[in-house]
Amino acid sequence: MSNKNENHQTVPLSVLLKRELANEKIERPEIVHGQASQSKKGEDFTLVKTECQRVVGDGVSTYSVFGLFDGHNGSAAAIYSKENLLNNVLAAMPSDLNRDEWVAALPRAFVAGFVKTDKEFQERAQTSGTTVTFVIIEGWVISVASVGDSRCILEPAEGGVYYLSADHRLEINEEERLRITASGGEVGRLNTGGGAEIGPLRCWPGGLCLSRSVGDMDVGEFIVPVPYVKQMKLSSAGGRLIISSDGVWDALSAETALDCCRGMAPDAAAAQIVKDAVGHKGLRDDTTCIVIDILPHEKPLPLSQPKKQGKGVLFKSMFRKKHCDSSSNVEKEYIEPDMVEELFEEGSASLSERLDTKYPLCNMFKLFMCAVCQVEIKPGEGISIHSGSSNPGKLRPWDGPFLCSSCQEKREAMEGKRPSGRRRDSDSD
Repeated sequence: MSNKNENHQTVPLSVLLKRELANEKIERPEIVHGQASQSKKGEDFTLVKTECQRVVGDGVSTYSVFGLFDGHNGSAAAIYSKENLLNNVLAAMPSDLNRDEWVAALPRAFVAGFVKTDKEFQERAQTSGTTVTFVIIEGWVISVASVGDSRCILEPAEGGVYYLSADHRLEINEEERLRITASGGEVGRLNTGGGAEIGPLRCWPGGLCLSRSVGDMDVGEFIVPVPYVKQMKLSSAGGRLIISSDGVWDALSAETALDCCRGMAPDAAAAQIVKDAVGHKGLRDDTTCIVIDILPHEKPLPLSQPKKQGKGVLFKSMFRKKHCDSSSNVEKEYIEPDMVEELFEEGSASLSERLDTKYPLCNMFKLFMCAVCQVEIKPGEGISIHSGSSNPGKLRPWDGPFLCSSCQEKREAMEGKRPSGRRRDSDSD
């Protein structure tokens, strides 16, 4: 028997990193995307970043980012969000997280990043606004944050349709109407005089028909940038995502959009969806679509397994659930597509609920950093996110996370705890 020390060889770090990347590509899905648009106002913008990398321990993890920004009253807010939102989200993420912790930290980082982007843009004193649908795909987990009326839908390989974004149009979202009126805003239609009302429900002052957006400094603070967030874990069978602006969804249902491009590659699918949407109602608005296929990497059949049985196992893995009592190695290999799983969903507009301390990671928020804008706070100057909370539970005003005075003012204004003269005096429509 040979000596163990004789067989031991040092492996260079570069080789280990290459192995990590190779193993990751085998275990993780392939992301294929395509996009298409027809422009009327030039206010739709997209962000696509595939194969983004971050260091995880001794290896590298990859993720993909997709964003759709549908501007209104100009394109400045959409452009600013496209250029800054991802960096603001990543800045709110703790360092040294493994993959599961990183994914679990995304919902809070989305909230902080959206609010910071809105706050920074409003400091520029420009009145445009934008809807945002922002997607990060890490492995088989899809994380979506949204404000406004663009939408993201998912069709997993097993079938069915999942809505991964919320529609913040006042016309259809009763919960948001109640939130705005409780905060001191008014919701109603345009009045043409003589009692006649026309058009969709709008928020006054400002006349915006959305309850959440980034920008829009000329309307009430209760038009908030706090996103609805949803996370889904796909089975290893994969699925298709469609992210589209309201120009698509005003014309097509989710089912129609999926059906019209079934079997097409993502680039052709996106073009077909835009074509059908414009064909139904004409080009009334910018119409943009991103299609993303999340695909399993092909696995060869085991050579020792007869072809007939292998095909049967493959067929079963595609069309029915895994048997819990399966003991066959082949079935463990191929009846693995687990079911689609919902990991997280939260839509509250309250920062105290969205940045709370129930988070399992003790280092989610740095002690002397603002949880939103990430500026340093001197000891004793930070304001707890729970300050003034009506929840009499175990939350205490000296518990973190903490906000700087500027972000605390924005939080109070958004939650209707103080009037905002800058916005409420505006009669912009």
